[in-house]
Amino acid sequence: MTFTFLGTGTSQGIPVIACPCDICQSQDPYDNRLRASGMLQAEGKTIIFDTGPDFRFQMLREKVKDIDAVVFTHPHKDHTAGLDDVRPFNFLCHKAIHVYANKMTIKSLHGEYPYIFATEKYPGAPEIEVHQIDGENDFEACSILLKPIPVLHAKMTVLGYRYRNFAYITDASYISPESLDKLKGLDTLVINALRITPHHSHFSLDEAIQMAEKIQAKKTYFTHISHLLGKHAAVSAILPENITLAHDGLVVSIF
Repeated sequence: MTFTFLGTGTSQGIPVIACPCDICQSQDPYDNRLRASGMLQAEGKTIIFDTGPDFRFQMLREKVKDIDAVVFTHPHKDHTAGLDDVRPFNFLCHKAIHVYANKMTIKSLHGEYPYIFATEKYPGAPEIEVHQIDGENDFEACSILLKPIPVLHAKMTVLGYRYRNFAYITDASYISPESLDKLKGLDTLVINALRITPHHSHFSLDEAIQMAEKIQAKKTYFTHISHLLGKHAAVSAILPENITLAHDGLVVSIF
């Protein structure tokens, strides 16, 4: 069973358009970050967490031939803008793609992709089967049992997800005691670390380290990273031993 970091960047990615900073001009490929997304491959299934604007390229880069489901964390554009690109899987695999999201995200998808949900569909529109989740109760995504982990992104509820002893959390600025209880006993934690200085809706580097130490997973990976965090090599050098800065394309084994 594996988890692949399809993208580890924040909403603008790295390099940021027209930005002259050292990070955006870096020649280190680890400093190039597509919008945050992940791929869980377990029990013969392939589950995608969020389809951002870079979804098409991420699928091509990883040579993905089939997916079973998309599980959304929240409705922001950098996490939903690539949903249309499930179409090749519809055509080549001859099936609809299962989509799991809470009520707020499903409402946003209706507004963003009215042609997907139209009564009379335009020929070639994406084929999806939508499943509403409540964000509190465990559910099966194509037979993969997931536990939703509600967190706050400023005032918006974002859903992280736990599979066995692995958890994926993005766009968090606060995790309640109740959600922390759902994160006990992790082997692997993925959590966001936006930048050095504080931010109103994301964990800063120090806050992410403090949260990782509170959760006490055996291994923690930071994602959803902006160019304001610094270069990959420099930040990696100052992290605690059991915390790693993720990079695009990184594959980790989970159990």
